[in-house]
Amino acid sequence: MNRINTILFDFDGTVMNTNELILGSWQHTFKTIMGKEGDPEAIQRTFGETLAKSMNDFFPEFPLDDAIEIYRGYQAGRFADVISPFPGMIELIKELNRQGYKTAVVTSRLRPTTMEGLEKYKLDTILDEIVTMEDCTKHKPDPEPALIALEKLGSKPEESMMIGDSKFDIGCANNAGVTSVLVDWAVAIYDKEKEGIFKPDFVIKKAEDILKILQI
Repeated sequence: MNRINTILFDFDGTVMNTNELILGSWQHTFKTIMGKEGDPEAIQRTFGETLAKSMNDFFPEFPLDDAIEIYRGYQAGRFADVISPFPGMIELIKELNRQGYKTAVVTSRLRPTTMEGLEKYKLDTILDEIVTMEDCTKHKPDPEPALIALEKLGSKPEESMMIGDSKFDIGCANNAGVTSVLVDWAVAIYDKEKEGIFKPDFVIKKAEDILKILQI
């Protein structure tokens, strides 16, 4: 493996545990639009893709803007209070920063809530760059989000690593030529048979495993 100097992190399901909030937002939306809850597994398969795409897939006959407003309305006022970092992730980012690695968050989430979460745990002052949905015209698994982050950081794909919890993150990393790492605390569905086109280079069980990989 080439010497890595840059680490890209997904936000939802990787750095921050937003899983229950996201599932709750989806079930609220399903009950409002359909009168019943959605299949949790089907919802979890969308974790990592843009909200607009998932909404169009689930509710093709319902106005997209209205569906998104229902979803985001559920999260309003709840977001920062409900989310929490996964064990060891804040410590990992701080240690990488201490060791001189360049770091960024690359997420399909909108900037306001991304910043709300990062600011709550003071990660906004540690990370070198933050790439959100508004910064991109294409989204994971397209390589564009990762490549935008690398351009901002002045980094090369072969010297970079991307950590995520879904097939969309791994696909983005693979397509960008970046070393890919899947976290095994993910609730996003990663079916090795169906998602085999997107294969992670590494799978970690805990945040600090990244430090061991970087020594390889």
